[in-house]
Amino acid sequence: MFRQLSPRVFASPQIGLAEVAEAQAQGIGLIINNRPEGESEDQVSGAEIEAAARAAGIAYVAIPVTHAGFSQPQVTAMAAALASTDGPVLAYCRSGTRSTLLWALAEASRGESPDALASAAAAAGYDVGPVRAVMDMLATRKD
Repeated sequence: MFRQLSPRVFASPQIGLAEVAEAQAQGIGLIINNRPEGESEDQVSGAEIEAAARAAGIAYVAIPVTHAGFSQPQVTAMAAALASTDGPVLAYCRSGTRSTLLWALAEASRGESPDALASAAAAAGYDVGPVRAVMDMLATRKD
């Protein structure tokens, strides 16, 4: 269920309490929730996932992304979350796509190669095409 994007980052469709236990067994140290609350009636709430994660000794952060798209604060928050740990990270949303796209934007903003990010995402079954132009821009921007 968890798709590997990089040596330490995984994306996943919506998780439940069983997947939190699986994440713990796999050594995940941070769960990032990229799904807005109430997006569908059958989703497990972020509060439930957060409680289970914390009980399992896993850090948790919510960076919800709606279908409206991505914003710079979300990219910045994702980059900060990824930089906050050296351990394995699991990001999830409805299908894993928004988590993958936000990961790619965050990593591009940190100077990672858009080509390498696109290849890694494709190997995990995701297409970064919708955000590729922004990835290229972020990767070349100098602060």
